[in-house]
Amino acid sequence: MARPAKRSKRKLSLSAFTIILLLTFVLAIITQFLPEAKFVGDEIVDGSGVVKATLYNTLLSPILGFADAIDIAIFILVLGAFLKVVNTTHAIETGIEVLIKKLKGNELILIAVLMFIFSIGGTTYGMLEETVGFYAILAVAMVAAGMDTIVSSAVVLLGAGSGVLGSTVNPFAVGVAVDALPDGIAVNQGIIIGLGVILWITTYLISMLFVVRYAKKVIKKKGSTFLSLQEQKAMKETYGQTSSSKEVPKLSGKQKATLWLFLITFIVMIIGFIPWEDFGVMLFSNIQSALEGVPVLGKLANGFIPLGGWYFQESTLWFLIMTIIIGIINGMSEHELVDTIIDGADDMVGVILIIAVARGTSILMMQTHLDNYIIFNASKGLSHVPAYVFAPLNYLLHVGLSILVPSSSGLATLSTPIMGPLASSVGYSVETTLMSMVAANGLVNLFTPTCGAIMGGLELAKVEYTTWLKWVGKVVLTILVVNIIILTIAMIVL
Repeated sequence: MARPAKRSKRKLSLSAFTIILLLTFVLAIITQFLPEAKFVGDEIVDGSGVVKATLYNTLLSPILGFADAIDIAIFILVLGAFLKVVNTTHAIETGIEVLIKKLKGNELILIAVLMFIFSIGGTTYGMLEETVGFYAILAVAMVAAGMDTIVSSAVVLLGAGSGVLGSTVNPFAVGVAVDALPDGIAVNQGIIIGLGVILWITTYLISMLFVVRYAKKVIKKKGSTFLSLQEQKAMKETYGQTSSSKEVPKLSGKQKATLWLFLITFIVMIIGFIPWEDFGVMLFSNIQSALEGVPVLGKLANGFIPLGGWYFQESTLWFLIMTIIIGIINGMSEHELVDTIIDGADDMVGVILIIAVARGTSILMMQTHLDNYIIFNASKGLSHVPAYVFAPLNYLLHVGLSILVPSSSGLATLSTPIMGPLASSVGYSVETTLMSMVAANGLVNLFTPTCGAIMGGLELAKVEYTTWLKWVGKVVLTILVVNIIILTIAMIVL
């Protein structure tokens, strides 16, 4: 008698939405078992307890997350329109084919170079959410070079993330942390920058070596990819449309102009995000003042934010302007341009919803004061341990906190007023304590589902979150061990 065929086991793969919503409900449930917070007037007594989450504010948190993420949401809509208009010209596709064929097997050099460039943005101004658009851009390049979208995602995320982890002058991490220290506690900025450089470079090297090794395997044997068959299909449908011709393609004049405008658009955005005045560079502010002093130009320049003071609203306007310019240069009619803009924005709706839901988790944490409860009570346990125990435990504490509070500035504002004075009172290095928080937060932002930039970027790259988690696990573990060694030595020596 023939044996019945075995049913194939279906691999459990949760969507990004489900993972984030489950985490939100888990946090809400946890608050039900913790002590009730005590208040003096409107002020909560630190560490006394939490405000228990209700079903209403748990369900409402993703909606509030959407409101909190409105700036980046609109930016991503316009970014989608910009990419759609550029893609219709086939300039990027053709340009990448030209580049890949000219590199002649040296494509792996791109990985090291691009990751280092992204890491500079991370260490100087915390480049993370601003990288979302690059997931799609690099996906085209890496797929055309015989790699996959895990490689392109890793180049962006691990590149920028290694810089954020080793922040040197990043105002949103180091700057906020130092500013949040109570009066009377001084820090040596040289030590902070030195530690940041060590953490940055070691993390970059670890990440780059892992990515290059994996990319080599995929190029050599396609079956070594971590992507599932479904993900590979989605990758090919979205990013695998480049020509297989052996002839080197040629760029038309309009395509060359489009590529230059495309490059200028991103360069200006990056320059606009870097807080130049915090570094003592007044060039762009002086140019703005000079323009406002000219009779005719003054009226046009009035109200514009100079480069260095930009955030998502200014970048959204810039991308919208460049979208229209590129469309006009390529001869698009008004109807064609508008339809393409709408189609491009429509492609980004899923990305925006993921970012909004992820923000909702952080909203719930703040509403319930669960974040404050954890950090305040954990600090008590660290007040009577030696330096070689304090350093790793402080780091691991902030790894856990960063999953709940992925924002570097939010975590710094929450943690520093408690951990800074604690380290100072027991004679430990305040600088190392602050950098432990920064490094732990940077590590978690390489994989946490509560980071909208990660979830949105992976959605663009057609990589499931569970696939990314499986691939990046060894990288994160290696970085964690190296970080702890560096910070423990620094805590003992400094």
